[in-house]
Amino acid sequence: MLDADAVRRAVPMPAAVEAVREAFLDLAAGRFVVPQRLSFAGATTLVMTACHTPSSTTVVKTLNLAPGRTPMILGTLVWNTAAGQVVADAVEVTTLRTGAVSGVATDLLAPPSATRLALLGTGAQAADQVRGVAAVRPVRAVTVFGRDRSRASAMAKRLRAEFPAMVVRVASSAPDAVSDAEIVCCATSSSAPLFAVDDLPERVHVNAIGSYRPSMRELPAELLATADCVVVDQAGAALEEAGEVIHAIEAGVLDRGELIELGPALRTPPVVSGRTVFKSVGLAVQDWAIARLLGEAARPIG
Repeated sequence: MLDADAVRRAVPMPAAVEAVREAFLDLAAGRFVVPQRLSFAGATTLVMTACHTPSSTTVVKTLNLAPGRTPMILGTLVWNTAAGQVVADAVEVTTLRTGAVSGVATDLLAPPSATRLALLGTGAQAADQVRGVAAVRPVRAVTVFGRDRSRASAMAKRLRAEFPAMVVRVASSAPDAVSDAEIVCCATSSSAPLFAVDDLPERVHVNAIGSYRPSMRELPAELLATADCVVVDQAGAALEEAGEVIHAIEAGVLDRGELIELGPALRTPPVVSGRTVFKSVGLAVQDWAIARLLGEAARPIG
């Protein structure tokens, strides 16, 4: 059983970003079987699976979410191969692969010279969002906003210690945080948009990874309606689980045919000059990508 520390030692964020990028290219090429995520008891228990057909390797991840419990999320990941299994802490894998996919999308859609990042959210996913973006862009300034200012200050302190070259400040509001950002990462459990579209600069890339149920929304529908492109990890998953996407389609401001899946976008990058959006609800191919690296690290030598 690989615990959280062992996962981190085995898989640095730059390697995670590249592994997740390769997995989405394989997904676009039809090399994965990915069943719809199973959700039980009001989405408090989740089961995600994927099979990489060329290698006949599979991943199975279970998560249990209990608000008020410490830790809130518990889970186990199992990677299966003909040679054996790797079992790892699923929570650490989840935060790592979610940061990595934001890195992949940011590398695809954000200006190459982008240095200013806004981080909305201070929970378990937040730090890896910064790590994922910093792996692909020369981030020099980070603005943090959270509903609990003390937690936002603690996150800012943590980021300063990890990234001493970055200037990190705490914003008074979400609109304040995003007002001059070139990249925005939303990692909250909000059920209402965190900011208005007019709060954003004209050229900005926005990653939204916090919501995973139809009742949850981090982004305004107007942003999805007016963005140069809306990229999702998988259209089917987004139409089932992404509250922002579902709301915008139901409001008649976004057509499902306008959604661009990440894998095909990596093969043929969209041409953009204004605002861009990446919405992720999480796919098991991301877990498979990290599990593959864990398996390689655990393989005996000789």
